[in-house]
Amino acid sequence: MIGMQRRLLPATGALAAFEAVVRLGSFSAAAQELSLTQSAISKQMAALEGQLGVALFERSGRGVVPTQEGEAYAAAVADALATIRAASLRAMSGKVGQTLDLAVLPTFGTRWLMPRIRSFVARHPEVTLNFATRIGRFDLEAEGFDAAIHIGAQDWPGGEATFLMHETVAPVASPAFLRENPVARPDDLARLPLLHMGSRPEAWDHWFRAAGVPAPVRRGMRFEQFSTVAQAVIAGVGVALMPLFLIASEIDSGQLIVAYDRPVRSPRSYYLVSPLSRVRLAPVAAFRQWLVAEVAAWKGESWKGESWKGENWKNEGEALSDADPSLRREGR
Repeated sequence: MIGMQRRLLPATGALAAFEAVVRLGSFSAAAQELSLTQSAISKQMAALEGQLGVALFERSGRGVVPTQEGEAYAAAVADALATIRAASLRAMSGKVGQTLDLAVLPTFGTRWLMPRIRSFVARHPEVTLNFATRIGRFDLEAEGFDAAIHIGAQDWPGGEATFLMHETVAPVASPAFLRENPVARPDDLARLPLLHMGSRPEAWDHWFRAAGVPAPVRRGMRFEQFSTVAQAVIAGVGVALMPLFLIASEIDSGQLIVAYDRPVRSPRSYYLVSPLSRVRLAPVAAFRQWLVAEVAAWKGESWKGESWKGENWKNEGEALSDADPSLRREGR
């Protein structure tokens, strides 16, 4: 058992040399980067292949090329080395456990989180926040993130998800576009250019089903980020189905208006997700507690003082619950 464990844990130096050879494409370039001789690199690669019992390179007179197994191993090794470097840097800085590496959705981060983040910083000055943007699922552990704000279902493999909020969406357009293309019924929208988010290809189909009309067969433009599709809608390109709370400023300014007054709860919800290995880290726990409290306060402020106009708005045939204020006003 001990022998097998040693075989599965090659020396870090050999792994760093292997990653450099694959990335740079030659033993000599790797040797120069690592301040070693080419002979030393060659010996390390031969020893690594012997330890693993797998050919990692194809050697020829023109150099070395990683085998299929070598390419796959190099990708995993690069991620592992990046994690080790980050952990070493935190240890050297004397701030172990006081850094929070957070992945956020671009528009949610810009429109909702950043205006509130000062509160967390003031409450937890000991925590250093590092932000990165991500869309869709990814490997939190491999990329070294402590947590991510995610929209989707509560089933992130290897992670613990904390529910934050539902999402209410509605069709929006520019005033000029709607003057030229009036919408009186849901099926009027089916004849107009519909703009789509690449991350939510089913959104329009879901909305039309909730409105009780057949979804149009034709497809329109696709966008990757809400900020881009919002600008396209403002420019009069078409109609987009958007989370109302993310475009509150455009609606308040009159740049965008609701094309048909029927908000629908999205099939997806927002969650804070953390790898199981980091759920109990102090910065993660502090951020989770703060974020849940901020969401609760925001829901209360959003509902207070604004009337609920759509008692009959429905989601897949079910009225939005009157008992849960978060379902009523989270769109703003």
